[in-house]
Amino acid sequence: MQPTDIRYQNYIQILKEELVPAMGCTEPIAIAYGAAKAREILGCLPETVLVEASGNIIKNVKSVVVPNTDGLKGIEAAAAAGIVAGHADQILEVIASVSDAEKQAIRTYLDEHEITVRPAEGDVIFDIILTLRSGDSYVKLRIADYHTNIVHVEKDGVLLLEAGHTAENVQASTLTDRSSLSVEGILDFVETMCIDDVREMVERQIEYNSAIAQAGIDDNWGANIGSVLLHHYGNDVKIRARAMAAAGSDARMSGCELPVIIVSGSGNQGITASVPVIEYAKELQVSHDKLIQAVTLSDLLTIHLKTGIGRLSAYCGAVSAGCAAGSAIAWLQGGGYEDIAHTLVNSLATVSGVICDGAKPSCAAKIAAAVDAGILGHQMYCDGQQFYGGDGIVTKGVENTIRNIGRLGHDGMRETDKEIIRIMTGL
Repeated sequence: MQPTDIRYQNYIQILKEELVPAMGCTEPIAIAYGAAKAREILGCLPETVLVEASGNIIKNVKSVVVPNTDGLKGIEAAAAAGIVAGHADQILEVIASVSDAEKQAIRTYLDEHEITVRPAEGDVIFDIILTLRSGDSYVKLRIADYHTNIVHVEKDGVLLLEAGHTAENVQASTLTDRSSLSVEGILDFVETMCIDDVREMVERQIEYNSAIAQAGIDDNWGANIGSVLLHHYGNDVKIRARAMAAAGSDARMSGCELPVIIVSGSGNQGITASVPVIEYAKELQVSHDKLIQAVTLSDLLTIHLKTGIGRLSAYCGAVSAGCAAGSAIAWLQGGGYEDIAHTLVNSLATVSGVICDGAKPSCAAKIAAAVDAGILGHQMYCDGQQFYGGDGIVTKGVENTIRNIGRLGHDGMRETDKEIIRIMTGL
């Protein structure tokens, strides 16, 4: 693929949009970002706060620790952290710099001020509406469809920003078109690209995500899935790939204050797409540039798999990233298009029923399972084994199977998503 090819430029831009740093689970951080921005516009600490959130936001914020809050969880904590200590210009690292005094101030604010949480009206899957009031003044700010997409701001009846009608497909007009992504095109891009075009982005992903994975192994975070795997299954690279990715998630879900580079709006997906590939690259002793290519391949395949599903769903996003990582591992071991395509189909056929029931420590175990499926998918192909079109949701041709997965996650699991939210909220 030549740099003059429009797909080449699109792929570079997609990576720039997706590979961004975040500290903490991205849904509570999106709330903190919106709250910090609204407080900045209001010009003072609000006396009351109303947070209206879609069910998927409630699901993903309910059980995860908000970093830099000394262990607080939930929407109220995320909003308070953004209001008291947030720096909106740092976007998804909005609460990366919080002093001990500010941590106490967050708790004091929660004790002394009213923060009300309500389900958002309408059917937008990703929807956060914050209304901050002080005296007779107020600010209303809305984030929709993805984590940094502010679509509405008003202050004291004056409209400051209106991005138009909000719907699930709003990202099509605000993010680079993903329709040019294909397994064949992604592989062509990775094998012919000028590595310097992606080097800074991907090296930062390798650095950040490796660091939080190691922290997950070294310290006591969440359910310690990574340590459990290493203790009971040994130190083989197939186990390390699963364990290190799981450890990064465990640390992140439990409030570790290290940043990650996200993919498809998710730190867990960013970790899963990169860390197993990094472990295999070490084992195979490939060059650093080869590692960059492999992680780029995994990132773009993850994005491709997730595009049809959407940012949030009842379908576990770690599945997409684990299957993509398995395909990148196949490529590191000399595989070409056929190896990658069959690895994807085999692994997707294995774990596409895993549900997303919010952000919490069990995400680490799901990541381990997804990476295992990705590796198994490649091992099946190496032994001449595969799942065929007509085997369940598998259809002849990798792109057709990917479309089926998108349909399953976006449309088929819509009611499942609602039931999961009802179960989690007790409604």
